[in-house]
Amino acid sequence: MKSLKSGLIVLGTVGLLFLGACSNGTQGSNSASNTESSTAANTSKNETAKSHGKIEHSDKEHSHGGQVVESGQYHLELVSEKEGNDSHIDFFIEKGEKHEIVTDAKVTAQVQLPDGTQKTLDFKYDAEGKHYTAALPGNAPGQYPVKVTANVGGEKLNARFTVNQ
Repeated sequence: MKSLKSGLIVLGTVGLLFLGACSNGTQGSNSASNTESSTAANTSKNETAKSHGKIEHSDKEHSHGGQVVESGQYHLELVSEKEGNDSHIDFFIEKGEKHEIVTDAKVTAQVQLPDGTQKTLDFKYDAEGKHYTAALPGNAPGQYPVKVTANVGGEKLNARFTVNQ
């Protein structure tokens, strides 16, 4: 009877070890499959771009060093910089694969201050800098969640960012 119990314990332990080994092997093969399919998708994308005469580029080429949100055909980017007691906020809107600058948008932002109050900012277009700009008054330390809304020719764009003071 004791040998039967010992045999069942050994068999159960070996079975658990076998299941553990099988599940690790499955994860490894899934990871390899995901990498292969991702590589295949990138290769396919590049081949399609070449066949259509498009030039592939990374968004780093068009980055201004801020937080980026892609919304449909639009590239939206928020850059904030501390200036004295305020923060200077630049907002870039670019359209399409060529990242054409959008100059005729109406841009506003809802900012939640660290104390919980809401502040509305109206952005003005800076033709020299080719971006929209606003000032966020105050210098209370913390995170400022920012919801930017842009109206581009009747098309509404929304993006969320966080400014850290």
